[in-house]
Amino acid sequence: MTRPGGGREASATVAVEVVRAWPRAHQEARLRLPAGATVADAIAASGIDLEGVTGYAVFGVRVAVETPLCDGDRLELLRPLRIDPKDARRRRARAG
Repeated sequence: MTRPGGGREASATVAVEVVRAWPRAHQEARLRLPAGATVADAIAASGIDLEGVTGYAVFGVRVAVETPLCDGDRLELLRPLRIDPKDARRRRARAG
């Protein structure tokens, strides 16, 4: 599977962005890691607080901590949903 930012020529390092976004706040770290770096490597190097993080995604696709990263990847630190998106749409539709 080719991801956005992936598929480029191999190099000794990869540029990765790590993002944690909460309502009304966000943290971001731009990193240059050795080629072959994993999600776990990026998390450790980012220095971003992991409190409340329940999963990880690269460009919106869930990944495991052992997933290797490609040059240009955006690693997203996920939080639990406060409400099921389907329930939220139903409530908005009923309201108006």
